[in-house]
Amino acid sequence: MGPVYVRRIRVPVEAIDLNGHTNNLEYLRWMQEIALAHSAARGWTLERYRSLGATWVVRAHHIEYLRPTHAGDALLLLTWVEALGRRQSPRGYCFVRSHDLKPVVRARTQWVFVDAASGRPREIPDVFREDLQTVPDEATALAHLRNRV
Repeated sequence: MGPVYVRRIRVPVEAIDLNGHTNNLEYLRWMQEIALAHSAARGWTLERYRSLGATWVVRAHHIEYLRPTHAGDALLLLTWVEALGRRQSPRGYCFVRSHDLKPVVRARTQWVFVDAASGRPREIPDVFREDLQTVPDEATALAHLRNRV
């Protein structure tokens, strides 16, 4: 598995809002799910974090909605770690339509590594840095996707 994690989904009917397109809360939920899946695929399961007495919390989300999606649309959800600071890490996301790879949503989350008991930031362990490669930006992430398709 490369540094960009990809998951395929089909937008379910339950994700549709009163305007007839995917509800913004669904994208946020998918962002969290794919971040957890990417971490677990790299060996960083919830149990492993618990054994360290650590966890990640969100400092900020930025989501840009580019195109609407509808029930039944096939999407590719991409995520990647942009950088690893001392205690924080930005994670990028780009959700694209499967048939033409056009982005429908781009997003970024600033994650903070914290002590699970105190909730205070702590240093990201070196072993975590060894297990996750970084991807600097969306263009690089999309290039990884195009090389896979």
